[in-house]
Amino acid sequence: MSRVVDLFVEDQAHEEFLKAMLNRVAGQEQKQIQIRVRSGRGGHPRALEELSLYQKSVLKAPGSMSMPDLLFIAIDANCNRWSRARTEIQRKIQSPFIGRSIVACPDPHIERWYLADPDSFFQVVGVRPKIGKRKCERDRYKAILSKAIVDAGHPPTLGGIEFAQELVGAMDLYRAGKTEGSLKHFLDETIAHLKTL
Repeated sequence: MSRVVDLFVEDQAHEEFLKAMLNRVAGQEQKQIQIRVRSGRGGHPRALEELSLYQKSVLKAPGSMSMPDLLFIAIDANCNRWSRARTEIQRKIQSPFIGRSIVACPDPHIERWYLADPDSFFQVVGVRPKIGKRKCERDRYKAILSKAIVDAGHPPTLGGIEFAQELVGAMDLYRAGKTEGSLKHFLDETIAHLKTL
């Protein structure tokens, strides 16, 4: 039986990565899922506002906005500590969604998750990205991801997010989780919730 999963994301980079990751993990857990993307575009504050609107819409409108079996919420930590950013998002989750929500909070930005396993990145893209020490600069990891794509000779059509499916498919999840603690937390929580379906 297929389970309905709503994916509430901040932008297209989150959407592409998390759709691929959810499908991969669900397949490993032998669960069938149907992903419905619910987007909150326009940055962190706007995404939090739209998360509240999304929940109200689901509760008021049966039919196309029916209650999902699981709700995945993906909003960057934006240089806050992972735990603080996650708590801020969790406070916005309303009662009927609390037990069925998983928060993905990439620290500091989703592009670090794309770069989390340099070996598989090399296999897929053709270069090993130069990530350096963790820094909190706006668009730093977006620029690193985009530069790696260009350095490998690919046209920078979407700045690297066009490789989400292939990167997630090739990724060593243990190694990636070791590199990115926020990704490990997300994967652990996702697997635990999928097992209960």
